[in-house]
This record gives sequence, structure tokens and C-alpha cells, in this order.
Amino acid sequence: MSDFTHVFWDLFIVVITLLSVAGCGILLYSQSLHKVAPDAPSDGTTGHVWDEDLSELNTPLPRWWMWLFYITIVFALAYLFLYPGLGSYAGKLGWKSSSAYTEELSKADAEYGPQFARFSGQPIEVVAADPKAHAIGERLFMTYCAQCHGSDARGNKGYPNLTDSDWLHGGTPEIIKTTIMKGRHGVMPPMGAAVGSDDDIVNVVQYVKSLSGASHDPIKAVFGKSKFSACMACHTASGGGNQAIGAPNLTDKVWLYGGSADTIMETIRKGRDNQMPAFEDFLGADKVHVLAAYVWSLSNDPAGTKSASISAASPNAASDNAAVAKK
Repeated sequence: MSDFTHVFWDLFIVVITLLSVAGCGILLYSQSLHKVAPDAPSDGTTGHVWDEDLSELNTPLPRWWMWLFYITIVFALAYLFLYPGLGSYAGKLGWKSSSAYTEELSKADAEYGPQFARFSGQPIEVVAADPKAHAIGERLFMTYCAQCHGSDARGNKGYPNLTDSDWLHGGTPEIIKTTIMKGRHGVMPPMGAAVGSDDDIVNVVQYVKSLSGASHDPIKAVFGKSKFSACMACHTASGGGNQAIGAPNLTDKVWLYGGSADTIMETIRKGRDNQMPAFEDFLGADKVHVLAAYVWSLSNDPAGTKSASISAASPNAASDNAAVAKK
């Protein structure tokens, strides 16, 4: 990439831009001087005929229209002189898009900052139950998070579902806030060599599938159990994972990339490398606080509406609530 920062490319852009503008002017001027040949027909055509009866008329552009083109060229040159557009030339006015963006952010912070500051002193569970904070958090999510996690927050291949109770690093309010603030970098190294031969990898895949009760080959799973020792350091001996390092739980049926044998085999052989960017510097602590409250509410019931609806709808509310808690 360093080759594209060389002064040559700066001059290249300047020359191409100016030549393009000049070329438009020369072409326009040359066409305004064009005259019909002396031997052209007197019926207002150029004498060119296609498809036997399709004649080309000799109708020049209206002068006012041509002058509009000239004015456009003059405007382009004036704009390139005043504003950035010619390579690294900053323009006579010194305008920068970054400065305009910073100014807009300052105005927005002055107008909306007090609202976010009001929520920042409240616990995330309280903020999540506030309808106004929930609406603000939803807008933040749709702007900054939906590109990866989806507009419904259910994720996609390689991007976690935020509406269930399965969390790589934990789903408490403070951990979610830390994740948004600092970001996460999850790395699983290629484990093919550590597991063993291709047959060993196939057996480990079957054992991993057996941990969650998925359809598997029981004989291969038995052989794969001993080779799973190469994975225990992160996923633990039971396969339950380790939230302290973001190692997934292999005993449930939640898969970030898919739970097919081919996908698990690809993961073991090639590893995985995922990174969530940090939003602390970009959004600030107050906005992240409201956003974290919204994300936490996606898999929880901050207002207690779910329990209330169960109690009202079910004659056996106590057993229903116990079932929900167990789930």
C-alpha cells in the first residue's frame, strides 16, 4: 500500500483531473465551430443516411445550452481551487470533511449529551426497563451493530445471536458493556496437527457432536474422546467451555459457524479468528451504557412483562414460572 502514497500518484490525479476538465472544454469549443460542408444538402441534413431513410439532421446545440456547459467547467475549476479535489492539495479555504464531521458531533453531543448523561448514573437493568432509553438504545444498535448482528439481533454465520442466553464471555450487564467498550478478539488456533491424523480429526468431530446430543457415529466418538484432550485446555474436559477466555460451550446446540461435521472439521483444521471492534472511543461511555442496556434486554426481561403475562395467562403460574427459570 505504501506504493500508492508516492508523490507520483498525487501528480497523476492532478494531471488526469485537469486534463479531463480541459478536454471537455476543448470538445465543446470544437463542436461549436463545426460547420456543414459546402457540398451538404440544402434540406437541413448532413447528407448521412442510415437504414435507407434515416437522415442525420444538421441541428446545432442551442447557444444557451452550450453556455451552461461552459459555466459548469468554470464552476469545476473554481471548486477545485477552493476545496480539496486535486490530489493532496487542501484547497484555498482549507475545508476538511473531518472538521465538518467533528463539528456535527459537537453539536449533537451538546444537544443529546445530557440525555445520555442522565442514564449513565443508573444501573443497566434500570436503564433497560426505561422505554425512552430502550428506544434510544435500539437506534444505536440499528446504526452501529445491525450490520453484523442483524436488524433482529439474531446474528448470522460468524456473528453471535444476541437474543438467546448463550454468551462466549458472559451475559451479565457489566460484561456486555465491557464487550462493547473494549471489543473482543476471539482466536482458535489450527488444531489439526495437535489432534493427529485425518482419521483422528474425524473421530474428534464425532465426539464433539456427541457432546450436544447431535446425530453422530458412536464408535468414532469413542475413539475421538481420547484425542479431545488436545482441546481440553480451552473447552474443558466436559466440553462446557470457558467464558473467561471466550471458549465456546460444546455441549449445547448453539454454533457460531454451524454444527455440521464438515464445518466442525474445518474449524479444527484451520482455526477461527473473530474480532469485534471497540466502541469506547467512538461512542463514549454514556452512549455505550444505553446501548449495553438495550443489548442486555434482548435476552432478558428488564420490566418483568414476561413473568407478568405468564401469571395472568396461566392458572398454574407457579409451575410455569419455575419452568421459565429453569430454561
